[in-house]
Amino acid sequence: MADVDALPLSRAIAEAVRAASGRAIVVGGFVRDRLLGLEAKDLDIEVFGIPAERLPELVAPFGRVQAVGQSFPVFKVGPIDVSLPRRESKTGRGHKGFTVHGDPSLPFPEAARRRDFTINAIGWDPLTDDYLDPFGGRADLQMRQLRVVDPRTFGDDSLRVLRGVQLAARFDLSVDEETRALFREIPLDDLPAERIWGEVEKLLRASRPSIGFTLALDIGVIDALLPELRPLVGCPQEPEWHPEGDVWVHTLLVIDGARKDIDGLSRADQVTVMLGAMCHDLGKPPTTAVIDGRIRSLGHEEAGVPIAAALLDRLNLHAIDGVDARRDILGIVAHHLKPGAWHKAGDVGDGAFRRLAQKVSLELLARVARADCMGRGGGFDCSAMDWFRERARRLGVEHQPPAPILLGRHLLDLGMMPGPEMGRLLKQVYERQLDGSVTCVEDGIAVARELLRD
Repeated sequence: MADVDALPLSRAIAEAVRAASGRAIVVGGFVRDRLLGLEAKDLDIEVFGIPAERLPELVAPFGRVQAVGQSFPVFKVGPIDVSLPRRESKTGRGHKGFTVHGDPSLPFPEAARRRDFTINAIGWDPLTDDYLDPFGGRADLQMRQLRVVDPRTFGDDSLRVLRGVQLAARFDLSVDEETRALFREIPLDDLPAERIWGEVEKLLRASRPSIGFTLALDIGVIDALLPELRPLVGCPQEPEWHPEGDVWVHTLLVIDGARKDIDGLSRADQVTVMLGAMCHDLGKPPTTAVIDGRIRSLGHEEAGVPIAAALLDRLNLHAIDGVDARRDILGIVAHHLKPGAWHKAGDVGDGAFRRLAQKVSLELLARVARADCMGRGGGFDCSAMDWFRERARRLGVEHQPPAPILLGRHLLDLGMMPGPEMGRLLKQVYERQLDGSVTCVEDGIAVARELLRD
């Protein structure tokens, strides 16, 4: 936790800066989170009144110093980033179209003016415990409102619109109509996929993602960057099963519900559950029809897969921390009704669970299916998802399918030559294993001999 580990170091750096007739101010998200009583992860210091060439020698006694950045150096000292206050000049289109240079003589209000929102433009002196708040960020935090620092320059960086969306969701902030109107005016077509995904991920992991998605719809972010979600708005659902409203309203409830069930998971699994929740009903708009007087969305699981794949392509999302998240996200979309359907059927064999585990993580599928059930406005029995999860765990396939018992080396021992026929035989034996009739190597060898005789 940076708020514990970095604070003594920040004070030591500030003392050295003060001894050199300068002043060190902690800035950015650390100050905001500290004021909110939250865990503060990133600590940034801006050093005022010290020439750029002296900064490395001032921080060198406090640990290994790593200079990052080319046009504007930032010195990393342990968990702290140290830099000069900076001036920015807009020189080109896009969030990178800036010329940046340090200016140690810059007054704090001018240095803070370049920031996006008032809640991020608060400084804190670690030696005096004084807050520098030229734009009223502390009052905005207390009122839980999101307000831009400088409307004239805010649009210079289009990524700030997405940052506003995820900040609103993370901190439950209201956004007035003037700010919303400013957001709507800013084109978003210059943002690369990786920067879009970076903000979307923060949104999905916010305490209440639905706040950000609602704002994103209102200001045009959904239409511009996540158009696959737009048809959910107004898509009707059968009131008996979905009294909460249309597919968009349902999806927001599912996203918020899924968010409550991801703590303790790895980052890759958290992302998979949240994107699975976001995408699970993308197939409803093209399949929804009134049949025999009732609203149906027959085949929407399968229909949603290519739409979800297009959305993931738009975000350039494949692996997360080396894990193939895409496979499980699409698997959740394709099979999110199965936990409930299988529980209702009552006669689904173990082999079906083992085979489904080849297509999707059953643990993550159960989490999204539960959020899907709970996201129908309440009053529904969602115990099927607990049954599904327990059944998968009892079979040991909640995370992955069973490993093949019979391997190529066993067939080599039987005198079989490597080749396509060996692969086909191994697959046949594995199918028997999934059915439960092959439980050990000896069983597998017996089945292989039988198949070879045939």
